Amino acid sequence: MSTEPRPLAAGIERLLRSFRQGDRETTVTVFSRWAELVGEPVAQHVRPLKLDAGVLVVEVDDPAWATQMKFLESDLLERLRTAGSGPVERLEIRVRRRR
Repeated sequence: MSTEPRPLAAGIERLLRSFRQGDRETTVTVFSRWAELVGEPVAQHVRPLKLDAGVLVVEVDDPAWATQMKFLESDLLERLRTAGSGPVERLEIRVRRRR
């Protein structure tokens, strides 16, 4: 094992791949531009949790938003493609439990 310093970006790429999240560009695009991609009204109720092997897992704050996201899924996937993110093939929607 080499003790030579390695670029931080290479370490981040390996870490993301270990989580099966894909490349850094896709992950950064989805998580940093979420409100821009989905619009502020949606972003207030829906947040991305993880990107795993082409599946974007989102959490909604109410079951009604789960239904709404199923209707918006194809549009959102197209927006992600247009924004230059890598392959996000589908959404997995989870409803946040109330405490």
